[in-house]
Formats: sequence, structure tokens, C-alpha cells
Amino acid sequence: MNEATARGKSVGLMATCLVDLFRPTVGFAAAKLLEDAGCTVDVPSQTCCGQPAYNSGDKAHARALALQMIETFEKYDYVVTPSGSCGGTMIKHYPEMFEGDPELQRRAQRFSAKCFELVSFLTDVMKIEKVASAFPRRVTYHDSCSGLRELGVQAQPRKLLATVQGLELVEMKDSDVCCGFGGTFAVKFGEISGQIVERKTQDIIASEAPVLLAGDLGCLMNMAGRLSRKGREMEVRHVAEVLANMTDEAPPIGEPAGVAR
Repeated sequence: MNEATARGKSVGLMATCLVDLFRPTVGFAAAKLLEDAGCTVDVPSQTCCGQPAYNSGDKAHARALALQMIETFEKYDYVVTPSGSCGGTMIKHYPEMFEGDPELQRRAQRFSAKCFELVSFLTDVMKIEKVASAFPRRVTYHDSCSGLRELGVQAQPRKLLATVQGLELVEMKDSDVCCGFGGTFAVKFGEISGQIVERKTQDIIASEAPVLLAGDLGCLMNMAGRLSRKGREMEVRHVAEVLANMTDEAPPIGEPAGVAR
């Protein structure tokens, strides 16, 4: 579908559990970016995409949650989420969940075909070339595993960040290496997760950029937590907040509301 055809189409915004519970600003930023791109945006009542259950081997609950998501969102032309991990689950794994049930699997395949991660949707489907945003800071960018490896999201955020007025992107070493979060991985293998995020934060600090961006809130919260425990002051934000020019709407991730910079 080309850009002209895509404009005006309905988009169901899958905000994600973490955004809903910890960082609503990311959802508002995602909605603004989609509306600015010419989409009609709706945010229906929603629940978990099923990723934690699926990754933990609880296939029954994962299927139930996936079916609930499909029933909620399948009326929209597109389903967009500001998360590579939730996007990867809906796009890559929903059809797998219904193997052995041809009717439900076909339904899941149709649903998955119209699901997209936010920034890839803006650049690859809506063909957005630039954003009307200003952020005169030096930033570094972490490529979240699911977005990068499952959905190929790497060039897209950098393309739009290059159009943000005043922003300078400083690439960290091994920007594509895991931060150690991995959803339930960080809970089940806490010691290993801690070692991975320690190495990641060393690369973040070595970039000498005062701002860290990424496209997955779980990764951002994990990295912000480790940076805070190391006593490193760093502004940590979801890339959507910068692209939507909404960095004044909430403090950096990891800082309490009301903290001014």
C-alpha cells in the first residue's frame, strides 16, 4: 500500500503494558506522530500482547491473550505499537501460536500482516521523511533486540532523528548488543542479566552522550536503572518522545515526576 493510500486509514494504537503503567507519555507521543502522519488513531481498551507468557512457555495463556488482542484490534486497517518486542510478538509469533488450528492461524496471519512497530510504520509505510521537532542535545541510541532482529528496525529511527533540529547522534560501541532485559529473562536469570546490562552501560557512558534513546521501554527502564545505581546522571527517553517534540511533557525515565532539568 502506498503513502497516498495509507493516509487516512484507521490505526489502532497498541500502547503496551509498560507504557500504560509507567510511561503514558510514550503513548501520547506515538499518537501524535501517527496523527501528524495523516492517520486516524484510536486507542481501544487493551491488555497484554502475551509475550511474557509465550516466552515463559505458557502457551495456553499466550494464545488466550493473543486472541483477545486480535478480537480487539482486527477492525483497524493497521495496528501500531511503540515497542519492537510487542511488535515482534504480534507480527512473528501470533501465527505460530495457532498452529494446528487452520482457521485461527489464518486469522492470526491476516492480523499480523497489518501490525507494525511505530517508527518503521512511519518511515516504511507512511513514507515520513522528517519530523517537526527540536532537541539540541547529543544523544546515543540503543538498538533493542526484538525490534532489530525480528523486525529489522535500525535505519528507520536514525533517519528521523537526523531531521530533529539541533540533535547530534553519537553512536555507541555495540549499539546492537542486548541490554540484558529480555522481558522475563531479567527475572529468571537476574545475575546474567545484571552482567549484560553492566557491559551495556559501560558502552553508553563511553559514548559521552548525555542522552540515551531507544524504542523499547523495557530496555530503557533496565538501562536507566543500572545507570542510576552506578550514580551516572543521564537523560533516558523513548525515541518517540523526541520525534514528537514532547520531551517537556515528562521527566527522563528513571526520575520522579516533577524533576526539572
